[in-house]
Amino acid sequence: MLSAVHHRTATVDGLEVFYREAGDPQAPVVVLLHGFPTSSHMFRRLIPALADRYHVIAPDHIGFGQSAMPSLQDFPYTFDALTQVTSGLLRQLGVDRFAMYVHDYGAPIGWRLALQDPDRVAAIITQNGNAYTEGFVKPFWDGVFAYTQAPGPETEAPMRAALTAEVTRWQYVNGVADHTLVSPDNWVHDQALLDRPGNDEIQLRLFRDYPTNVDLYPRVHQYFRDSQVPLLAVWGANDEIFGPAGAEAFGQDLPDAEIHLLESGHFALESHLEPITEYIRDFLGRVLVRPDRRPA
Repeated sequence: MLSAVHHRTATVDGLEVFYREAGDPQAPVVVLLHGFPTSSHMFRRLIPALADRYHVIAPDHIGFGQSAMPSLQDFPYTFDALTQVTSGLLRQLGVDRFAMYVHDYGAPIGWRLALQDPDRVAAIITQNGNAYTEGFVKPFWDGVFAYTQAPGPETEAPMRAALTAEVTRWQYVNGVADHTLVSPDNWVHDQALLDRPGNDEIQLRLFRDYPTNVDLYPRVHQYFRDSQVPLLAVWGANDEIFGPAGAEAFGQDLPDAEIHLLESGHFALESHLEPITEYIRDFLGRVLVRPDRRPA
């Protein structure tokens, strides 16, 4: 019997933060951090698949999903600011230690959480969540970095194209052998939220802030080397945003990293939920320890 998933809202720094929650509050915590252009909706099937054993929390970042979407004048829309809100939510929920699943934008948010307090992070699952420049795939990132280096009408046009329904759908189906495994509800849901008035400027602001994530990589690599945090990479190998080299690169600093490349794309959960769930349950069952010292 699958665990019930609760849909909750908390106020953090005056902002409404939506999050999905399931599982025993006394169980080890797993925090799921979504990427662009989606929300905790991407975890709707994974949450109940883990909640029999773990306390699962999946927030929507500010400007995404059901969380608040303040204007650019009222919120800075940097990855530092998104991390501050996520950290505030976890404090409010009394989460002192957790494993985290990071995807896309969720990765730089997760890395910042780890750098703030390395002892809080018990384990990492990364699904197309990058920490190395090796993972950047051309031409997608050429366009992003051209825009960040010289924002203007010419470089902004490809970034605005990344906010269209065509590209949102592409992110879901590209690299997936059987497109019928991917529900159209995904890109219809995401696009409706992207199309809210003012959300385009929010996304462009986050694009411009992306180089701060790359600047952070040396500190992240040092954190990996110092902590040897248990890490599982379950990666859509056909992703044309964060390629498989990004998964393999974790082995540079974490020689015990467990790396699995799947025949899928950017949103690998849509086509490979079962194998990803199996990898996660096996991994966390070995690396997380309950208070009574038995494996979780």
